Amino acid sequence: MKLQKIVSRLQELHPKEIDLNLGRIQNLCQKLKNPQDKLKAITIVGTNGKYSTIQAMFAILKEANFKCNIYTSPHIKSINERFVFNNQELDDEELATLFEEIENANNNEPITFFEILTAAYFLKASQYPNNINLIETGLFHRFDATNILKDNLASIVTSIGLDHLDWLPENEQTVEKIIFEKTSSLLNSNIIIAKQSTNQITDNIKKTISNNRSNKFFHNENYSFTIQENDFFYYEDQFGGIKLPMPNVKGQFQLENISTAIATLRTLKNLNIKDDHIKKGILKISSIARLQEIKSGKLKELVKDHQLFVDGSHNPLGAKVLNEYLESLDCEKHIILGMMANKDHKEYMSFFKDIASLTTIDIPNQTNSIKGKELKDMLNGFSNINYKESIEDAIKSIPVKENDIILITGSLYLAGEVLNLN
Repeated sequence: MKLQKIVSRLQELHPKEIDLNLGRIQNLCQKLKNPQDKLKAITIVGTNGKYSTIQAMFAILKEANFKCNIYTSPHIKSINERFVFNNQELDDEELATLFEEIENANNNEPITFFEILTAAYFLKASQYPNNINLIETGLFHRFDATNILKDNLASIVTSIGLDHLDWLPENEQTVEKIIFEKTSSLLNSNIIIAKQSTNQITDNIKKTISNNRSNKFFHNENYSFTIQENDFFYYEDQFGGIKLPMPNVKGQFQLENISTAIATLRTLKNLNIKDDHIKKGILKISSIARLQEIKSGKLKELVKDHQLFVDGSHNPLGAKVLNEYLESLDCEKHIILGMMANKDHKEYMSFFKDIASLTTIDIPNQTNSIKGKELKDMLNGFSNINYKESIEDAIKSIPVKENDIILITGSLYLAGEVLNLN
């Protein structure tokens, strides 16, 4: 209760949820004696794959006996997920105490909630100067609150695509503009670029960072992976190759994220990451709402012996890689879909080619989501499409047969509701 009261107060400090400007966070951090200047950080920018790449690095670093601090957004089930220090989430009391300290330092000045959270992370992380910080940037990067570091160990650029277009001017809602916003202000250190969906995007990234003096490592040029038979994959870079077991997370896109994580950690030679750390680490990756199979709980009981997955993908690039995984399965797939109102709903669903049924739902507790009935009318090109008000009703309504799977997708906010409900 105490934590929620503080959160409510902090959310009222600025009339806008997002206001792209670095001045407020810089002023607050100056009052806190610039804690961000004391961090050893790896920063992660991109559209998709940031969280998964962070979790892969975290798993490998733990195997190598490193302590990590992690800052991610948004949270799925609770705000505590955003604040990991010394390999552990802060509990409610610790987080409330941290927020109170930031609230007092801010002294009621106008500031967005995300900026407050970022300053809180920087302050707490500065208490662990020897830890590795894995910092996910928020919207775009150039004017994101996390972009006030003076230096870092490396910058990772995950796959970039179209998302959050409503925050760009109408005449600049292009992937080129997104690439500029995400990569033009990267620090001079090491830049590791993940596999992109097109060569054109990779070339545009190269052009945007051409004047950056960092060491640059591109997927398929400086590191790569291949899937082999007998349940393993082969990773290779300038330091040699490693035969690796298939990780404990599903989908080829996860192999892309894991390979980017490996390339980053091997590039940072001072970390002394061994092959054995990688082999053991990728079998212990935590993955919330990223093609996550629900194996027990209230919702799992409704589907009995059938597989139930939840995935927070919400943009066309996410839909593309999710469908690639679904197409590798020899079974019928049923999708339960809920989305936020500002997403490209038709474009998202256009990637799903072989769906047995589609059920739209309302996302609980989200005023900015599109109503399930409206979403159903918008997607009326799907032959077997239905609307149900609740997640439970949607699951119960699907006529699953042996080996069928049910996938709940379209929003990280929906994924959080699903996991909390389960």
